[in-house]
Amino acid sequence: MDITIRAVRPEEYEELGDLTGLTYLNDGLLLHGEDDFYLAVLRDTARRARESEVLVAVDTEGAIVGGVTFAEGGTTWADIAVPGEAEFRMLVVAPAARGRGVGEALVRACVDRARALPDCARLVLSTADLMVSAHRIYERLGFVRTPERDWEPIPDHSLWTYALEL
Repeated sequence: MDITIRAVRPEEYEELGDLTGLTYLNDGLLLHGEDDFYLAVLRDTARRARESEVLVAVDTEGAIVGGVTFAEGGTTWADIAVPGEAEFRMLVVAPAARGRGVGEALVRACVDRARALPDCARLVLSTADLMVSAHRIYERLGFVRTPERDWEPIPDHSLWTYALEL
C-alpha cells in the first residue's frame, strides 16, 4: 500500500478521532464500550495535537488509514515514558487497510522521531495483551517486552509494555 505519514491537519481532527474511537470500540479495547470514559479521550484529536505530536497515514487518494500519538517522556501524553525516553500511543489502522504495512510505517515514523530527539535512549509503549498482531510488529522492529513496567491504568485492566533501545 502506498501511504504517506505526516502530521495530522486541523481539518482531519474529527476524522482521525472517529477512526481512533471506533477502532478501540470495535476491537473490544474499551472495558465499558460506548460508556467508557476513554472514548472521549480517543476522539479528542485536537487536544492531542496541541499537547503532543499526532501523525496520520494517508493513502494515495488522501484517505486517512491510520494514526498514532507520539510524546516525549515526562510530558502530558506520556503514560510510562520518563525524561530521556519517548512513547507512542493510540496506534490505529483502519480495518480495510490492515495487513498492508500501515501500522509498521507509523511505528517506524515514531522510531525515527525518537531517534531525532536529543538524549532519547528508548522508545516505549503500552499495549493490551490481546493485540497480538501489534505485538508482532513491535517485536519485528526490535522492541522487547518489559514486564517490570506493565501497569493498570484502571483496576483489572492490565497493559503490557515494550521498549526499543535507540
